[in-house]
Amino acid sequence: MNQDAVNVPMNKQQPIFALIRKDLLLETRQQYTLYGIFLYVASTIFVVYLSMGQPEDRVWNGLFWVIQLFVCVNAVAKSFLAESRGKMLYFYSIAGAKDFVLSKLIFNALLMLVMSCLSLAIFTVLLGNPIEYGWRFLGIACLGGISLSLVFTFLAAIAAKAQQQAALMAIMGFPIIIPQLLILMKISTAAFSAVIQAGLWQLVMMLVGLDILVIALAIILFPFLWKD
Repeated sequence: MNQDAVNVPMNKQQPIFALIRKDLLLETRQQYTLYGIFLYVASTIFVVYLSMGQPEDRVWNGLFWVIQLFVCVNAVAKSFLAESRGKMLYFYSIAGAKDFVLSKLIFNALLMLVMSCLSLAIFTVLLGNPIEYGWRFLGIACLGGISLSLVFTFLAAIAAKAQQQAALMAIMGFPIIIPQLLILMKISTAAFSAVIQAGLWQLVMMLVGLDILVIALAIILFPFLWKD
């Protein structure tokens, strides 16, 4: 185990921030991983541009969220899968299960915030800008990025204990993430028109409620995986 990469001093009163700092240091030292994600985002959107040009509003919206899904899988799902058994034993000795899983949830949410803003910027440059209310869509994109990151971080924590990690994530993630994507697509249509559809805020609150549920499940269930 590379102690230089993970041996970050732990403040007993702020272990979550120390673990987030550890993940940030790893991302900055292993820059090829972060640059690989950036390249994946740019190349995927560029291929869509070559094949479709500048699509209409509904297609643009759907493509954005589908690409966000694959970006999240590549950027977030590796968080637990990349941790070796030796590293997990080291973290077990210096931090609690709740602190560890919360640090992963927060760090991956911040990472997806950056990826969502980057994806939106490249989308508007290559595929046009049919959005009438840019700040509204930016807020929805940030909320959607956080929601996707929470779900896949939780799934990655479960799949990390299984032998067939990638297959298990796909099996568990499909029935969970499809309804979430449908809600995000429905909510984001509010940024393309001045008319706000009925029930929009109920959908937003539903999405926030799902995020809170995922966080609660991660805090409750991860300690059992942590002891394994």
